Amino acid sequence: LGEMAAAAVLMQGNIKFDGALILQIFGDGPVKVAVAEVQTDLRLRATASVVGAVAPGARVDELVNAHGKGRCAITLDPARRAHGVQPYQGVVPLVDEAGAPLTSLGGIIEHYMRQSEQLDTVLVLAADEQVAAGLLIQRLPVQGQDNLSQSNVAREDDAGEAAEDDFERIAILARSLKRDELLGLDADTILRRLFWEEKLMRFPPQQGSQG
Repeated sequence: LGEMAAAAVLMQGNIKFDGALILQIFGDGPVKVAVAEVQTDLRLRATASVVGAVAPGARVDELVNAHGKGRCAITLDPARRAHGVQPYQGVVPLVDEAGAPLTSLGGIIEHYMRQSEQLDTVLVLAADEQVAAGLLIQRLPVQGQDNLSQSNVAREDDAGEAAEDDFERIAILARSLKRDELLGLDADTILRRLFWEEKLMRFPPQQGSQG
């Protein structure tokens, strides 16, 4: 549930959606449903319904996907939704493209982003009794005026290949982040350790509301 809270805050902060982002995992294990909801100002609530014994160190698939019926849903509910308009929701099963169970929350959300949003994503999550933390990496599309010109096809291909290499390198570095580092180090230290060869641009952090 702590990892879900971190993931939901990261996604809400990333898309800057005016409304509620609701991350939900539900299925047929001892955890029937777990929900994390984050508002635009980063107000957060998270809850879970547990109906059976939870073994220490149990994986996500054992908790909510014991018989293959687990699902992950992400809902975007606009703050100013017109009457009769339904919130946007995407739902994916808790298995990968080959049908193998997904064993981590980060892997589930990465799969959701590929299947529902067509976005390559790396998500590293950790939580304990005191801290919930995460690192979110997403591939950006190749953009620029040159890409709009038919005379620059070769340049566009080169840019796409370079961006592919850049993303793969950054993804490998991000996945090397250890749980203890994520929980115990501040953001600047983590960024310096992981991406010390990259040119970093740090924006002021978004502040959540109190209460």
